Amino acid sequence: MQETSNIFGTRAIIEAIKAGQTLQKVYLLKGINNALIGELNTLIKKNAISSSYVPVEKLDRLSKFQNHQGAVAKISSIEFHDLEDLVLRTKAKAPLYILLDQITDVRNFGAILRTAECAGVHGVIIPQQGSASLNADAIKTSAGAAFTIPICKVNHLLDAIYLLQAEGIKIVAITEKTDQSIYDMDLTQPTALVMGSEHKGITNSILKLADGKGKLPLLGDIASLNVSVACGVALYEAVRQRL
Repeated sequence: MQETSNIFGTRAIIEAIKAGQTLQKVYLLKGINNALIGELNTLIKKNAISSSYVPVEKLDRLSKFQNHQGAVAKISSIEFHDLEDLVLRTKAKAPLYILLDQITDVRNFGAILRTAECAGVHGVIIPQQGSASLNADAIKTSAGAAFTIPICKVNHLLDAIYLLQAEGIKIVAITEKTDQSIYDMDLTQPTALVMGSEHKGITNSILKLADGKGKLPLLGDIASLNVSVACGVALYEAVRQRL
């Protein structure tokens, strides 16, 4: 499966080129000159990518007036991975996955991808319907991680969970609907962490299938963490245990 998009932000475009993505053209702001733009220009020349310098008004239009940092690129496609193939490829690595249930905010999606890539996650699984799209804003927020971490789009998360469980992967729901702290759980075995939306949390049907549930301690007055922050905390507890 593939989606076509513009991407913006210097770092996101650099990571796209390094990941071997096909860029149709890169548009750069006239007169811009900094270290990241210099690195991007080097990659553009090395990979023979078409580019041109344009006024800020064109970049604003291409990025829909987002913070483009003086660079916008047209990317041919973003490829999604097949879940069964991914599980087979990573089976011997005590893999760590993330399942995103009803995460619709593109910036939260991008931030989760960035943290997941830094934490060595083997794949991020999202549903075909009811999920944030992998658009330019999500890609920029991911700092290019969208091009390096495998992302699987599945018809139904429940089917994905059945597949993972059949392969011996433990499903751990990160939820406040439990008394068990995530810090008391074993996350060193093959694991898939489930993150739910800030508004609805994880759906009941998925909670019922989970092999374990873990919560993050909340010591203040606010009842919940931002989902991308909560995901980062949970992932790095898994990283800590696995180091």
